[in-house]
Amino acid sequence: MTGAEPPTWTGRALPRLEDPAIVRGWGRYVGDIAARDQSCLYARFVRSGVASGRLISVSAPPGVTLFTAADLADVKPIRAVLNRPDFVAVDTPILAVDTVRFVGEPVGLVIAASEAEAEDALELVDVEIEPLPAVVSTEQALAPGAPLVHAVEYPGDPNTVVDGRIHTEGFDAAFARADRIVEIQVSSARQSAMPLEARAAHVAYDRAGGRSTLHVTTQMPHLIRTGIADSLGLREDDLRVVAPDVGGGFGAKMALAREDVALVWASRRLRRAIAWLETREENFLAAWHSREQVYDITGAFTADGELLALRGDLVCDVGAYSCYPVTWGVEPLMAMAELPGAYRVREYSVRSRAIVTNKCPIAPYRGVSRPVQVLAMERLFDVAAAELGLDRVAIREQNLIAEFPHRSPSGLVLDQASHLETLRAATELADLADFRDRQERARAQGRYLGLGIACFAERTGYGTPAFAARSRPIKLGREPAPLITPGYERAVLTMDPSGALTLRIGASPHGQGLRTTLAQLVCDELGLEPGAVRVIASDTDATPYGWGSFASRAMVIAGGASLLAARELAARLRVLAAARLGGLPDDIELAGGQAVRAGEESGVSLATLARDTYLNAHLIPDKGEPALEAVGRYDPSGTFANACHVAEVEVDPLTGHVSVTRFLVAEDAGRLINPAIVDGQIHGGVAQGVANALYEELIYDERGVLVTTSLMDYLPPTIAEMPGIDIVHLDTRSAESITGAKGVGEGGTIGAPAAIANAVSDALAPFGLGVFHLPATPHRVRTAIRTGADIRRTEKGTAS
Repeated sequence: MTGAEPPTWTGRALPRLEDPAIVRGWGRYVGDIAARDQSCLYARFVRSGVASGRLISVSAPPGVTLFTAADLADVKPIRAVLNRPDFVAVDTPILAVDTVRFVGEPVGLVIAASEAEAEDALELVDVEIEPLPAVVSTEQALAPGAPLVHAVEYPGDPNTVVDGRIHTEGFDAAFARADRIVEIQVSSARQSAMPLEARAAHVAYDRAGGRSTLHVTTQMPHLIRTGIADSLGLREDDLRVVAPDVGGGFGAKMALAREDVALVWASRRLRRAIAWLETREENFLAAWHSREQVYDITGAFTADGELLALRGDLVCDVGAYSCYPVTWGVEPLMAMAELPGAYRVREYSVRSRAIVTNKCPIAPYRGVSRPVQVLAMERLFDVAAAELGLDRVAIREQNLIAEFPHRSPSGLVLDQASHLETLRAATELADLADFRDRQERARAQGRYLGLGIACFAERTGYGTPAFAARSRPIKLGREPAPLITPGYERAVLTMDPSGALTLRIGASPHGQGLRTTLAQLVCDELGLEPGAVRVIASDTDATPYGWGSFASRAMVIAGGASLLAARELAARLRVLAAARLGGLPDDIELAGGQAVRAGEESGVSLATLARDTYLNAHLIPDKGEPALEAVGRYDPSGTFANACHVAEVEVDPLTGHVSVTRFLVAEDAGRLINPAIVDGQIHGGVAQGVANALYEELIYDERGVLVTTSLMDYLPPTIAEMPGIDIVHLDTRSAESITGAKGVGEGGTIGAPAAIANAVSDALAPFGLGVFHLPATPHRVRTAIRTGADIRRTEKGTAS
C-alpha cells in the first residue's frame, strides 16, 4: 500500500493497540495465573503408551491422588454430530474406559501440590494394557478384515466415518470427449499446529457460590463452556470460561479438550484450584494433529488446455476420535466442496472420506484441507501444461473463474473476486522472462532454480448457512437437537457517561489484531479515536454468546456485527444531538468527539451527550432509554478472498536442500481495515506454508508410536529459512461482506505449499522429477535425484 493515509481510520496501518503490553512482558497467560495462585494444585495426565489395546488397570501407591474413568463414571463423554447418513458418531470418553486408541490418550489424572510433585507422582502410576493390533494408515484401515478402531456400525466401508460423494449429470459425457486425461496423486504428511504456548488450564472453585472459573487456552470460550457443562451436567451459569492472552492457536485450540473437562470435574470434586500446563511432548502426542491426506485427481482436458471435467478420490486420516464441535467431517467435507477452488469446473465427480486410525485425533489447523486442495489443483495444471505443451500461466488464465457470481459444481457460490487479475499481478511482479534467463544461466553453472505458481480462492467469514449445509435439515422436537451449527456473531457497543466506548464481542482474539481493527471500524462511525474503545472478549461472563475465532471469520463476521452496532449507536447520538442543536438527525455529523450540525463549526461533545443521557434522563427527547447501548448481529453466507502466490527456489542436488529465495503474493482481501495487520497475517501464513512444504512432519512407526515428539525431530522453520515476501494488494468489494473486508487469516498457508512444490518440481525438471508429497525434505529430494523417482507417498504414510 502506498500513498497518503486515508481520511478514515479504516485503511490506516495503525500500530496494534494490544501489542505494548505483550512486548513489555505484561501479558497475562494461563501460566501466569497459575503462578500467582499460591494455593492451587497441579495436574498431570497419565497417558497410554500403546496405540491400541485393552485397558486392564491404572493404579498408584498410597499417597498419590489418582483419578481414573471409574471415578468419572457419571461424566458424559464428548460426542460431535453431523446429521448425515454417511456420518458415524462415536463417543470420546474423558478418560479411556476399557480401550485405548492412540499413544497419548489420557487414561488417568494425578493431582499434587506442585508441578514437580505431580511429575513425580506420574512416574509412580502403573498402567497395564493388553496390546491389540493397531491401524496406523488409511490403507490398513480399509483393508479387508482390518481391525476396527471403534466397534460401531459403519454404513459403508470399515473404519470409514464420513463418505461424501458428488457426481454431476454431465460428467461422463464431458470426460469421454476429452483430448487428454491427466492423473496425479498428491499427499501431505501429518502436521502439528505447534503453538508457541502449549495447552494450559487453571480452574478455580468458589466454595461460597459453587461456581467454577476456567482460564484456558482456547479460541472458543463460549462453546467450551457449553461442552463442559453438557458433560458434567452443569448449568452453564455455574461455569465461567476465560481465555486470557493466548500464545498461538491456529485452529488447534478451537476444539473441546477432554483434559479440560477432567480438570473442571476434579476441581469441583476436590473444591480446590487446579492448574495444568501441557508439555511440548504432550502437545505433539495428544493435541490435535492435522492434514494427513491423499488425493487421487484426474483432469479431463481439451488439446488447448480447457479443463472439461474433474474427478477426485480424497482420503483423510482423521485419527482415533472426532473433534467437538466441527467433527471429523470438517476436513473431507471441506475438501469435497472446495476442491475446484479458483477454477471453472463444469463437471465434477468426487468421493471424499474420513478414515479413523489409531493415531492422535485431527482438528482444523490453519487452512484446514485447502493447502492440500490447492496443491492438487496446481500440480494438476502444471502437469497438464507439460503434457499438452502449454504455458503454465496460459493454462491457468484459460481456466480461472472470471465471471461472478459463480456457482461451483458442489453448490458453492463464489462472490466477486479477481482471479485473473491477481495471477497477472503476481506474474508481472515475478518477471517470468527474466527468471527464465537466470534459470538457464544457473543450470549452465550446475545450479537448479525453480519457479512455481499457485492460485486459490479462500472461503472466509461464513456463518450458519455454510455450517448448516454440512448436515441435512432436521426437525426440532421437544428435546434439543444434538447438532451444533456455528456461525453468527453478536456485538454489544456501550458508551459510558464519560463518552468512552466498550465493545463486547463473542469472537475471541488470540494474536490477529482484532481489538485494533474493530476499534478502527467503530470509530469511523462515531467520530472518535480508536484509543477510546475498549474491546472486551474471551470471557463468558462479560461477552455475548459467540463462536470465537477460526476460519478467517473474525474480521468479516465480528466486524460486521460491530459495524452494525456502531451504526445504531451513531443514529441514537444523532437524535440526541439534533434535539439540542436543531435540525434533523441526518443533518448531524460525528467527528473529533463532537456532534456538529452540517455547515456549522461547533456543536456538542459526545461526552456531554453521554453524561446527560445517564445522569439527566429528563433531558432525553421523547423520554428515551437512559443508556447508550446498541447490539449488532451478523450472520453472512460467506465471501471468497483470493490470491496468487509465486515462489522461487534453489535446490542443491548434492544435499537435497531447498532454499526459498523469493516469495511473491498478489492478494485480494477486499477492503483492508488495517494494511499492516493484513500483511502480518500473510507473512505468518506463508511461514506456516513453507513449514508444510519443506519441513514439518509428524511420523508414526509401524506400532503407532509417534517418533517426532520434540523440537529435535519436528522441524519448524526459523527466520533464517524464510524468504523476503513481496505483497501486492487488490481490492474487490463484495456485497457478501457488510464491511467490504474479506478474511485473510489462512491465505498465506493455503497457497504457499503448492507454489513451493511447483517451484521445486520446476527446479528438478532437468532430472525429469516432480514433487507430489509434502514436505519435500532434503532426504526426499536427494533420494529422488539419486533414484530418478518422483517424490511420492508410500503406503505407510511416509514418502519415497
